[in-house]
Amino acid sequence: MIKTIIVDDEPLAQEILETYIANYEDFELVGTCNNALDANKILKEQEVDVMFLDIQMPQLNGIDFLKILENPPLVVFTTAFKEYALEGFELEAVDYLLKPISKERFEKAIDKVRQDLGKNTEAFEDSIFVKSDKKLHRLHFDEIFYIEGLKDYVIIKTEISKIVTLQTMKSLEEKLSSHNFIRIHRSYIVNLDKIKSVEGNYLELIIKNERVKLPIGKNYKDDLLDIVNTRRL
Repeated sequence: MIKTIIVDDEPLAQEILETYIANYEDFELVGTCNNALDANKILKEQEVDVMFLDIQMPQLNGIDFLKILENPPLVVFTTAFKEYALEGFELEAVDYLLKPISKERFEKAIDKVRQDLGKNTEAFEDSIFVKSDKKLHRLHFDEIFYIEGLKDYVIIKTEISKIVTLQTMKSLEEKLSSHNFIRIHRSYIVNLDKIKSVEGNYLELIIKNERVKLPIGKNYKDDLLDIVNTRRL
């Protein structure tokens, strides 16, 4: 789970952030604080992965608080003041959300947090780590056949299993594009080495002696055919 805290002195802002975070099963809210001093106690007592941090707060503002932390978690600033944005990014904040924060804009911040945390786990050139069922699963690139997107989730299909993980297709596409994978449809990413044939608007894979057909989106077809023709599949 991605352990999360909220640091904001506005009750309404706290409530909105708590409601948004509750929509994501891989995020666990471990504390909501009214000020930086209370947040600092939580950071000393337990591991925190990401902090949604307001800037204008009593006693100590969010920027000054972040500056004094020796090993801060990932930070997403939440504020009504856009003039602090540059300084926030100079402090390597993952994102900078202006209040009132829409659900759609919050979703983008969540994706950025997942991507940053994902980069910390991908320590091998031949594999990727994905979180599923409260565990990190190591999947070698050559065992992945294809990836299917289902709203906020993706299914990673291997010969013997289906791994369901809470990620976006875009984030996985970015991680896999340099490892012999290609997006062929809004809902599918395929391992190029697993393609057996291409015909019309479909390609075919063979998984455990069973033929699997996947659709090719019109916006992705030209790129796929360029690679297919080069490789002479």
